[in-house]
Amino acid sequence: MKQYQAIRLTIEDAIAVVYLDRPDRMNALNTQMRAEITDAVRCVPEQGARVLVITGEGRAFCSGQDLSDTETAAALDLERVLRDEYEPMLRAIGDCPLPVIAAVNGPAAGAGANLALSADVVIAAESAYFSQAFTRIGLMPDAGGSYWLPRQIGMAKAMGAALFAEPVSARQADAWGMIWEAVADDAFAARWRERAEHLARGPLVAYRNLKRAIRQGWEQGLAAQLDLEAHLQGECGETRDFREGVVAFLEKRPPHFEGR
Repeated sequence: MKQYQAIRLTIEDAIAVVYLDRPDRMNALNTQMRAEITDAVRCVPEQGARVLVITGEGRAFCSGQDLSDTETAAALDLERVLRDEYEPMLRAIGDCPLPVIAAVNGPAAGAGANLALSADVVIAAESAYFSQAFTRIGLMPDAGGSYWLPRQIGMAKAMGAALFAEPVSARQADAWGMIWEAVADDAFAARWRERAEHLARGPLVAYRNLKRAIRQGWEQGLAAQLDLEAHLQGECGETRDFREGVVAFLEKRPPHFEGR
């Protein structure tokens, strides 16, 4: 198992968990953390994991860009950082063949909010909130925020969230369709782990292909999407898990998927 400095990685029972591990900085994203997240996300499929969870240590999920990660905040080359550090991290999450859960344990602000929203499923503690805090320091949403928000909550809500930079509670995010579910704080840890365990027992090829189909479907027309569905479903139909699923259905028992 690789050892990291800004994150902590565990893999147990096919569940990989990346803990953002700078609690004294509210898990703010610096160069090292972005590189380590990217590396971990790319590595875990080869280490026996069947689902990946990203969560935060301490009271925050992620407070966004660490503005002390350079001599002066004004000296930060934002375009370079976004292209060279954020883009590989976000692409790694989108391209990961495993289902990715963001378990948002506390505040998720700026790029930290959009890191969470880049996951396939977002489960948030009731006390957590999401904030597109960029305009407070004279910036616009980045790290995929201008892409995710309109698709998840519509143009009107996305524009308001970006312009006013007001915190959106986990319950409100759930109601708007920004996240999958908000969970009472005392049930949060058990809930995200239960969800991760469910996915870890599931048909991995089907998860990989549905993830690709849904994400790619935002960018192409119906004819191309139908063609992609046919191709990916053909791959699913050749798996042991599909055969097991059919037999289990006919035998009226739960399937026992192997992930292949």
